[in-house]
Amino acid sequence: MTSIAAITLDVADPTAADRFHTDAFGLDTRIRLRASAPAEPTGFRGFVLALTVSQPATVDSLVASALAAGATVLKPAAKSLWGYGGVVQAPDGTIWKVATSAKKNTGPATRDIDEMVLLLGVTDVVASKRFYVDQGFTVGKSFGRVYVEFAAGDSPVKLALYRRRALAKDVGVSPEGSGSHRLTLTGDTGAAAFTDPDGFPWEAATPLPTN
Repeated sequence: MTSIAAITLDVADPTAADRFHTDAFGLDTRIRLRASAPAEPTGFRGFVLALTVSQPATVDSLVASALAAGATVLKPAAKSLWGYGGVVQAPDGTIWKVATSAKKNTGPATRDIDEMVLLLGVTDVVASKRFYVDQGFTVGKSFGRVYVEFAAGDSPVKLALYRRRALAKDVGVSPEGSGSHRLTLTGDTGAAAFTDPDGFPWEAATPLPTN
């Protein structure tokens, strides 16, 4: 079963971005960073990194630490039909959503992250689902032409597909955008590199050396 082995973000200042991820969310090992030219793509990059936590107090704690680390608010943390959550944008431009399905707190706030999901905004959910299944991914949840979630296996990051316009609306930005996604994904099967139907590039994981 294929899954995400690594996520690499192209950023102008890797040191500053690493500090943000550590200070905001404690994610010093889940994200790789690669120095790139400072020129930014225009508009929505087509993806969101989502953190699922156990209760609203933890959402508030992580959003507050992200803002203290330099993020800006796209959607203030608030109750919704599905639970409680907020959306921020990191100084490097990456959009982060922090949410919980719980609507009430059951204890003091923590900084524990239950799940990290990479949401890719795609033009055609059905076609992209078929593409990823052909690459060896296993569907975990599927809601027609709206949303698909793949099994994570041993990966610390789950992959999901969402209609681009719906994803942009969910995080409070315009769906329009052009240029590089500034995101590279690494698969864990050793297969050849590929690019998905919406231009998200994948590279093969380097096989571990054998003794």
